[in-house]
Amino acid sequence: MTIALLVAALLMGFFGSPHCLGMCGGLVTAFGLSMKDVSPAKRRALVATYHFGRLTSYALLGLIAGLIGITVLKPLMMGNSTPRILLGLVLVFVGVTMLGAPFLTKLERFGMRFWQYLSPLRQKVFPLNTFPRALTAGLLWGFLPCGLVYGALLIAVVAHNPLSGAALMFVFGLGTIPMLVATHETVGWLRDKIGRFRLRQLNGAVMVISGWQ
Repeated sequence: MTIALLVAALLMGFFGSPHCLGMCGGLVTAFGLSMKDVSPAKRRALVATYHFGRLTSYALLGLIAGLIGITVLKPLMMGNSTPRILLGLVLVFVGVTMLGAPFLTKLERFGMRFWQYLSPLRQKVFPLNTFPRALTAGLLWGFLPCGLVYGALLIAVVAHNPLSGAALMFVFGLGTIPMLVATHETVGWLRDKIGRFRLRQLNGAVMVISGWQ
């Protein structure tokens, strides 16, 4: 696991966060409404708790992805250059996806079935007025179907190391936090700026170029 790959994961999370806002905006709103009767200080602590749960869930998924990588891909690792080639191909694939290609749409639909299966458990965490509930909500949130998350998991698979996969997914989650915890006004500003300069597409192009290196 290189610093460059961790930075790429962080930027992927940040520049893809307008997509996260579209996917998770309703969930964030529901969480906020369920905490309307708690004090501002406790509310901030609850928000931090459920985001910690979400990042923990991402890290767990990254650990599993890394385990799959060393198990399934091990027979393919015939030469010293093979891991780099696989990583390059995945970076290109994820970059093209960030540019707008709907390659992961079917995977999102499959994930939605699992998300609906979790519905009874999700309903039990409301209202989010205690820390165990907030943590549980965050852990469940990590399983919300999202093409961006699936793309990051593909990178974790070819990281060829469970701990590296976990670290990559945790850092990816960190990149999504600013948009999801911003105030309404800040969200609008960020969406305008990111939309205007198409930073997500720029990040996708950078990943494609990096994959070819």
